[in-house]
Amino acid sequence: MKAMTRLSLSVGFAASTLLSSSVWAVEAPIQPKVMLITMFAPEAQNWIDRLELKQEVRVPGLSAEYPNIRCNTQQVCLMVTGMGQTNAAASTLALALSPKFDLRKSYFLIAGIAGISPKHGTIGTTAWAHYLVEFGTQWELDSRDAPKDWPTGYLGINTKGPNEKPPLDYKTEVFELNPKLQAKAFALSHKVELSESKESAVWRLKYPSAPANQPPVVTQCDTLAGNTWFSGTRLSERAEVWTKLLTNNEGVYCTTQQEDNSTYEALLRASREGLVDVRRLAVVRAGSDFDRPAPGQSEVDNLLKYADQGGFVPALENLYRTGNPLVQEILQHWSAWEKGVPEA
Repeated sequence: MKAMTRLSLSVGFAASTLLSSSVWAVEAPIQPKVMLITMFAPEAQNWIDRLELKQEVRVPGLSAEYPNIRCNTQQVCLMVTGMGQTNAAASTLALALSPKFDLRKSYFLIAGIAGISPKHGTIGTTAWAHYLVEFGTQWELDSRDAPKDWPTGYLGINTKGPNEKPPLDYKTEVFELNPKLQAKAFALSHKVELSESKESAVWRLKYPSAPANQPPVVTQCDTLAGNTWFSGTRLSERAEVWTKLLTNNEGVYCTTQQEDNSTYEALLRASREGLVDVRRLAVVRAGSDFDRPAPGQSEVDNLLKYADQGGFVPALENLYRTGNPLVQEILQHWSAWEKGVPEA
């Protein structure tokens, strides 16, 4: 009996020791100082190569195409969400809920390509956003069935006409980013020299006025999200009106993309639970093609032949050139940024 007791005690002690070792072996969560958010592989590659994001961390719930977060030793990490609203929301929330990461003090930078308005930029222009506006949350009639005095078939949900601001019942129609962070990001990057290709430098000369026909620069204006990739003068003009309506005439539409309101909403929900701080989100978009043709050019070709504009590679390069000064500022002066965006 005593032998059995000693055996039981020995087994129990061994099991307890093994359990304790397993508990202590659990790695502490990664605490990124900066989390980069891109939507597909080409947007991610410059960051991966130049910041040496070599560590791969699999996070359940990310896109099957992009299942890993990549990090470096300086506490910069990168997520590729997958393209479109559904992928952006699902991947972002999966990351925010993952016990593998502690994101409470992390800064987030969305860096992606976009269509660009010739009224506020050119191919290769990078724009820091203040407002994120959702374009898809509208009523729509086929434009051929709309009243003749309507420029398109779009109008706000539960409104009587295209120039009436809708009730914001979905709560995701428009978001305002932290203006202090946007101002810091712009101040750090506005003198950066941006790139353009031979093709984009020629293409921009089709436009009769600045800034469309000038070399790209860093600017500040707002971005419009929607899964439908629209193109053309009338729809782009609707984007301008819609942005003004939803921001009480404060916003200025200049870039069009698919994901940013969805990404923001996922971060906002996580922020309410204390998992992230959504005030630490910045958004920069780079124009890879014009949202409308130059006067006298084909509306159809502007969409179907968008790649001929030559803006894809310069836009990817310019995202890195514009966003990296903010990343490096945060890393080099973490003591000033750790508690929030510095005043000075």
